[in-house]
Amino acid sequence: MNEEFPRAHLSSLWAPWRVEYFQAEHRTGWDFLTEAAQSDDDAGHFVVKRGKSAFLIMNKYPYSAGHLMAVPYRKTCVMADLAADEVLELWELVIHAQRLLGEAVKAQGFNVGWNLGRASGAGVDDHIHIHIVPRWVGDSNFIAVIGQTRVIPEGLQPLYERLITIQKELA
Repeated sequence: MNEEFPRAHLSSLWAPWRVEYFQAEHRTGWDFLTEAAQSDDDAGHFVVKRGKSAFLIMNKYPYSAGHLMAVPYRKTCVMADLAADEVLELWELVIHAQRLLGEAVKAQGFNVGWNLGRASGAGVDDHIHIHIVPRWVGDSNFIAVIGQTRVIPEGLQPLYERLITIQKELA
């Protein structure tokens, strides 16, 4: 095999269920976070929970299974623009997400954080949001390092349904 090692690019895994998101989210000017904020179709947008000023949504391109985002309804890209009630509700959603993911995917830890601006790695840099990424001991393995590929072991729809069911049980 004459392939350069390690490879300078990521390998792709075939995931046909994601084609709808790929096609839709690359339309010019389309803002899926604002659309989810304004819609009443929570299941269609994978909205897990709604509050008065913010909501919890599944990441359609997750770093790991169960990757959620807490998002204010009001679109802004500057933390200082958030009102005190928005900040409080965002953090309450982060806490709720940790509890929910602890039950749903048996998360052993979490990466929680903001990517502010394109330079920081923000995929959506004009609508601020907090990432809640569940983690497990040993979840960083050889395939990400050697194969330069991430494996997400569960589809979005089955996980969404499980999150909603567990959320109802926790209420």
